[in-house]
Amino acid sequence: LVQALEATVAGWVSWVNEHTAYEGVDAGAVGRSAIVLQGLTYQPTGAILAAATTSLPARIGGSDNWDYRYAWLRDLSLTTQALWIAACPHEAARFLRFIADAAGRPADDDRVQIMFGVQGERDLSEHELEHLAGFRDSRPVRVGNAAWSQEQLDVLGEVLEGAWVLRDQLGELDDLTAEFLADLADRAARDWRKPDAGIWEGREGDRDYLSSKLLCWVALDRGIRLAPKLRDAHTDAWAEARDAVRTAICDDGWSDRAGAYTGAFGSDHLDASVLLMPILGFVDAADERMLATIDAVERELARDGLVQRWTGAGDEGAFIACSYWLAHCRALAGQVGRARDLFDDVSAHANDVGLLSEEIDITSRELIGNFPQGLSHIALINAAWAIDQADRAARCPRSA
Repeated sequence: LVQALEATVAGWVSWVNEHTAYEGVDAGAVGRSAIVLQGLTYQPTGAILAAATTSLPARIGGSDNWDYRYAWLRDLSLTTQALWIAACPHEAARFLRFIADAAGRPADDDRVQIMFGVQGERDLSEHELEHLAGFRDSRPVRVGNAAWSQEQLDVLGEVLEGAWVLRDQLGELDDLTAEFLADLADRAARDWRKPDAGIWEGREGDRDYLSSKLLCWVALDRGIRLAPKLRDAHTDAWAEARDAVRTAICDDGWSDRAGAYTGAFGSDHLDASVLLMPILGFVDAADERMLATIDAVERELARDGLVQRWTGAGDEGAFIACSYWLAHCRALAGQVGRARDLFDDVSAHANDVGLLSEEIDITSRELIGNFPQGLSHIALINAAWAIDQADRAARCPRSA
């Protein structure tokens, strides 16, 4: 036991010493978040878990208790960016390869499965453990996650964005990965008009979520850029579909009544997922409409810099990743001071060893939801990088 403990300590010390390149804004928190992602990695396959726990409640005493001990395709694009910033490209490349191996041979040609077990398991059927009371009597306790059977079109773009971020590290793609990525772009061109369950995995029925259309645009755009590495790249069809998606988002995703891009086509309800638009390069954060959207999200969805996911969230907690996305967008818009204030406000809620959960209770300000939450730490890393880059640009502007 002593030898195993010493080997574990030595392994972690070695890993930390090899991954200390980032020296920008809040380097300590970025380094700690990189350690969290490494801790959430299943080493035999490279799968990165969304969280280490199941059924820690999003509302104390409530029923929003989900099993997050799986690897989501949804997290791939932001994860690869965060690991690149934290000087962990090898880990990011292994995660992409895991996704390609797990999802590259879909059992159902009508959809791409959105999540897998750490060894590539497909059947993640959800069960309730009725004999367990749950944390602070928050029931039910669940094992498995029914979201595995949903169709979420956003995953098409998240995987291709991850591959684009890692393009220099990946070199020549093997046949499976190349065919898988090209198939995702083909699916985006074919299916982008379809409603789906969306990034938040709603169980109330499919809709035309803006974030899903956005990620289909990303899939097509990155597919075109990666075409020299792919097999059977249908770039003309992808380009035509990419332009159509952009037009639809700009026309149908904007609400004059809300004065902002909204969560779904034809809706006036705000949704913090639209903050991904500048983060993923669809539009400049300083664009008039995008800046109005950022302002609306902060005004309507944020309380003291802590952002809820959508209009009418009530007593739902503030979603930590969304709070960092707001800071990230402020940095991309050149509003460095405001971005730093927002970043510090949410980071102040980390626990005594710098760990973050999924949400923050709006009233008590305690951490709630599964823990530690990978997406929260990913968003921290990416926001810190954006603030650091914006601050450098402000101090050393390019010459005309």
